[in-house]
Amino acid sequence: MTRTAYILRELGRNLYRNPGTAVGSFLSLMLLFLLFDLYWIAAGTSDRFYTDLLSELRMEVFVAEDVADSTLSSMETSLAIIEGVASVTFVSREMAREDLSRMVGVDLLVGYDSLNPLPRSFVLTIKPDYLSVAEMAGIGTEIENHPDIVQVYYSRRWLEKAESTRTTILNAGLVLGTLILLTALISSVNNIRLSSQARAVGFRQMRLLGAGRVFLALPFLLEGWLIGGMSATIGWLVIFYSRQEITFTQFELVIPAGQEIVIYCCATAFLGIISGLLGISKQLR
Repeated sequence: MTRTAYILRELGRNLYRNPGTAVGSFLSLMLLFLLFDLYWIAAGTSDRFYTDLLSELRMEVFVAEDVADSTLSSMETSLAIIEGVASVTFVSREMAREDLSRMVGVDLLVGYDSLNPLPRSFVLTIKPDYLSVAEMAGIGTEIENHPDIVQVYYSRRWLEKAESTRTTILNAGLVLGTLILLTALISSVNNIRLSSQARAVGFRQMRLLGAGRVFLALPFLLEGWLIGGMSATIGWLVIFYSRQEITFTQFELVIPAGQEIVIYCCATAFLGIISGLLGISKQLR
């Protein structure tokens, strides 16, 4: 009990004697973690937007002119069993004409009632796990090998650009996360090192009296744990408060799950323990 009281008293003394260092460390870490939180939300929101756009992507398969209508049913069945295809919808010449009229606002095929030049086609809905450049290309190649298919069309260039953008955002997140981690660690280590240097004489005396390294380091480890955990927690409280005050009508923000936020705050607290250990290591030699 006496040791516990000493550790807690030393923790309070560190924060009381060096309020500027403690507050500066807290504010700098909170801003760093808040920056990462905002990026985390932005990345999740953009990923949801990307997923919603992909869900509307369709593959259109055009049938050769000389194919008899009687074989279309078996062709639809063969397309439906291709791996990655979720559903198949047949589009007749008449349906294609109606779609064209809706798009342009006028029927351009007046006079072609007896001979509709529009091709027949199948519209394929692709499963979410196959909505990528490589998977879509594989499905398209398999369909093109069918002798009665003349063309396979989907927004390939758009898909390539969207996938490239998604990869760029992911890589930027990894770089940003690494920079924030290093900056937070260095900042916390320097702040705790300044606090420990002010008590260098006391450390030597305690060592001469037989105090162990772990016992002497615990107040600083707790200080790093407290500041690191509180910085991340208060940053999320700021975000939740701002979310109630600010609304977006064009899109919905994607907030990480509560469990992920708790794990994140625990990780920042552990980072604070590591920074405390690095900051006090010089005094424990």
